[in-house]
Amino acid sequence: MTDEQLTEKTLEEHTVFEGRIITVRNDVALLPNGQTAKREIVAHPGGVCVAALTDDDELLFVRQFRYPYGEIVTELPAGKLEKGEDPKEAGIRELKEETGATAEHVVSLGKLYPSPGYCGEIIHLYFATGLHFGEQSPDEDEFLDVLRIPLSEAVGMVMAGKLPDAKTQTAVLKVWLQHQ
Repeated sequence: MTDEQLTEKTLEEHTVFEGRIITVRNDVALLPNGQTAKREIVAHPGGVCVAALTDDDELLFVRQFRYPYGEIVTELPAGKLEKGEDPKEAGIRELKEETGATAEHVVSLGKLYPSPGYCGEIIHLYFATGLHFGEQSPDEDEFLDVLRIPLSEAVGMVMAGKLPDAKTQTAVLKVWLQHQ
């Protein structure tokens, strides 16, 4: 099939909820066959995730309570993009805020669509090396612990289901493959 035979066109956008982080819409889309369908959309400004590797081949992780799951989640440093913010700069900012680390080298690992069926969020993944450490400065509502986990152990944790966060799993495995 051609792209035209797959593409849907937005006919109507109806905002249902507009919050600090997300906007929820109930749209009407024109399907390739001429029919219409309702599409429930969560609009999100996007985010970043940084796999920061120390000189001792340890990745920096943060442990924090994640309210939607009601549990403490171990994940790579990450955060929401501010409107108009460059994703790489956001990754550098989040790494410093959450772990106190700055990096000499930051390269893209690509982007991740966490749930393309209903959410427009795009998470930009980065690999940071040449780390230097200073003070953390988490947001007012962030309470987190910083961990250093050897890269090989982190890969084992992903494979054993001990790191359920999708962006963390993807970035850990990409770093592992690039670092071999």
